[in-house]
Amino acid sequence: MDQKRSHLTVEVLIEAPLAKVWKSFTNPEAIKQWNNASPDWHTPAAQNDLRKGGSFSYRMEAKDGSFGFDFGGVYDEVVEKELIEYTMGDGRTAKVLFKEEDGQTEVVETFEAEEENSLEMQQAGWQAILDNFKNFVEKQ
Repeated sequence: MDQKRSHLTVEVLIEAPLAKVWKSFTNPEAIKQWNNASPDWHTPAAQNDLRKGGSFSYRMEAKDGSFGFDFGGVYDEVVEKELIEYTMGDGRTAKVLFKEEDGQTEVVETFEAEEENSLEMQQAGWQAILDNFKNFVEKQ
């Protein structure tokens, strides 16, 4: 990870077994259901080739059509039900760790911050998406 960039971490503890959490985190159909930071956004398309060297792409859009962008990258490392490391399209890196304990699964995501938005805004946005993921998994 680039030493000049700030690194931010978000995490959740999900009331679900690791296998269920992993599947929901990596399955494109599930990703479309939870990958948004607020109810006025959605992910109408998601592709995921979950393997080292594989790529992913999520189309994120405001539901009113006013704004949208593609979020994607390439996987640098994938250890099933344990670790996902990837490099985003803009060169920033991220790491997601999964750990199950007593029927709960902890998900910890660390990412390099970008320079357009404040660190607080990025932290809040990524945490909101992860919180939405937690809610999605626990309702399944």
